[in-house]
This record gives sequence, structure tokens and C-alpha cells, in this order.
Amino acid sequence: MTKPIELYYWPTPNGWKISIMLEELGVPYEVKYVNIGKGEQFEPDFLKIAPNNRMPAIIDPDGPGGEPISIFESGAILQYLGRKFGKFYPSDERARVEVDQWLFWQMGGLGPMAGQAHHFRQYAPEQIEYGINRYTNEVNRLYGVMNRRLADRDYLAGDYSIADIASIGWVVPYKNQGQDLEDFPNLKAWFERVMARPAVERGIAVGQEKRQNIAQDDEAKKVLFGQKAR
Repeated sequence: MTKPIELYYWPTPNGWKISIMLEELGVPYEVKYVNIGKGEQFEPDFLKIAPNNRMPAIIDPDGPGGEPISIFESGAILQYLGRKFGKFYPSDERARVEVDQWLFWQMGGLGPMAGQAHHFRQYAPEQIEYGINRYTNEVNRLYGVMNRRLADRDYLAGDYSIADIASIGWVVPYKNQGQDLEDFPNLKAWFERVMARPAVERGIAVGQEKRQNIAQDDEAKKVLFGQKAR
């Protein structure tokens, strides 16, 4: 009997990437919650598999050569799972490059910029107008990039892929980023199309009962936003 993949996870846009992917693949997995508001991402055992002290991470007990493998960084996990199971990540090089471009776009752009918008709009101890405007406007620009891209296709890289799986969770909290999907009709149609997938709904639902309002939790903010080298 195949052992389940271990998913080290907390219900955030980055965590959702992997829970959605595993739900889409329909493979067995076991959730290991990493409460980032309590600093569990700094536990020595977790750092062995996630040296950047960030979730998500996975351990696949049936890795290459039949030996366990641990993987951190959500984009790398998506690529690994896509290759292993042959789904949502094409084997054709030209098609794969299309997916990689939009996956890396999310990893280097949409996720970090939306995260900064969340920080300055909700979590910063003082409202800094420059920071709020800087990141709200940048997310708006990135939404515009997606809106243009989706003008003549249903998904970011043609067929539904890990690029869409990576991006959807960062559009879910669009209101917290100061955005209105009505301004981006193609993006809105994509959002509704992806959110209607049962596996996406299940993936986002994983651990929802554990979510906390960090904006109202000073101790959690100290853990999350006061990090330095240790």
C-alpha cells in the first residue's frame, strides 16, 4: 500500500497551492499543520525539510528510486508533483515553457506583491500611504497582465495547469489587496472558472477552521513580521 504524501501546511494562499494540487491529482496525502502564527515553522524538525522556515513543504515517501524525498518552495513542489503524476504540467517542452513562465511570474510577482499589499493594508502597525499605494498599484498592474493574457484563452498557459493552481489562491483575497474584479472581466471569468472546480474548493477548504485573524493578533504579528536570522 502506497504511503500518503506528507503535506506541511497552513491555510494561506501558498499552502493552498499544494492542497489544491493534491486534490486535483486525487492522491492520498496527510496534512501536517504548521501554525505560522505560533512560530512552528522554526521548529528544528521542520527546518530539516524547509530550511527557509516557510511552509508549504512535502515529504514524498515514494520519491525517485523509491526513496523518500522532501521538497520546499511551492513552485518546486508543483513542478515535482506535475512531473511525477503526469498531470497539469505538460511533457512537451514548448507547452512546459509556457507553464513555467506563468508559474515563475506568480512566484516572483503576483504572490510577493499581493503579500506586501496585505501587509501594508492590514498588518502594518501604522498606515504608511506610500507603501499602501505602491503595492496596491502593483497588484492592480499584475491583475491587468492576467486580464490581458486571459482575453483569448481560458487558462494562463492554455490548458489548466500548475500556473493556474499557483495563482488562484492569491486572487481569492482580492478585496484585501484593494482590487475589484469587475475592473478585470477576463480575470473575473477565469477566477469563477477555476473556483468552480471541485478540487479547488476542497483544497481551499483544508484547515479553514484553523485560520486566524492575524491583523488582531499582536503575538502572531511579532512571530511573522519580526523575523531576523537566528
